[in-house]
Amino acid sequence: MEANLRWSLVTAIAPIAWGTNYYVTRQFLPAGHALYGAALRALPAGLLLLAVCRRLPRGSWWWKSLVLGFLNMSAFFALIYVAAQRLPTSAASTVMATAPLVMMLFAWALIAERPGPRQLTGAVLGVSGVSLMLLTGAVPVDAAGVVASVAAMAMSSFGYVLAKRWSTEVDVLASTAWQLLGGGILLVPFAVAVEGSPPVLDAPALLGFAYVAVVATALAFAAWFTGLRRLPAATVGLLGLLNPVTGVLLGTAIAGETLTLRQICGLLLTLTGILLGRRGGFLTARDGRNSAGSN
Repeated sequence: MEANLRWSLVTAIAPIAWGTNYYVTRQFLPAGHALYGAALRALPAGLLLLAVCRRLPRGSWWWKSLVLGFLNMSAFFALIYVAAQRLPTSAASTVMATAPLVMMLFAWALIAERPGPRQLTGAVLGVSGVSLMLLTGAVPVDAAGVVASVAAMAMSSFGYVLAKRWSTEVDVLASTAWQLLGGGILLVPFAVAVEGSPPVLDAPALLGFAYVAVVATALAFAAWFTGLRRLPAATVGLLGLLNPVTGVLLGTAIAGETLTLRQICGLLLTLTGILLGRRGGFLTARDGRNSAGSN
């Protein structure tokens, strides 16, 4: 249990870092450059991790890096960039909060990790808590932003489980670096064709991209994929609910907002869902691995 707690804490670094990404994107990064924004996030982060691990792909990992890079990095980053620019943080975070349920379904289908009652209950409680915490109906919601957010959630959920299925083959840092570089390389020609010249970046934008690339991408994805290797996909997905929790607390800390009773109830409900799902996930995942090995 101590090891599980340790890996849960490592994994939690990712959603906490991602929880700050919406704010940084909306406040400091240039609007209207989703593809360049995604490339400028993925490529520096991938090069940083590659410099640490010093390993290039071999064999099937050349095409696997491109597949995972497309699902988890290039398409995801571009879509989430659009969502962050077109949606209030509350709406975007609420859509992404459905990811644990989607990840559970993909994990069941792809790696025989059947979700248990506690995991499913925890996911429902978590999504309900996020909705209670964030959705007030006071801000208009852009349809294109919702579509981008839903697509990002679905593609990344599938990509994360696929990465877990392949994760035993290589080092975590190496596979993360290859995904980031593969995704970034795929983005560049589309960015040039669609958006033309790259955006001119002022000092705040440069600092924003530096933070996003190093903290919210390199560090966050290394922690996330480490968690996926060590923990059930359902548990990792539930830990992802710390993303909107971080967003709410960040808004309170930076903007000086006061948490309402509704938000406090939603926050507590979300944390309850995370804890319930974490406690119920390990036996289920072990059973899933055993059944997968016996097929």
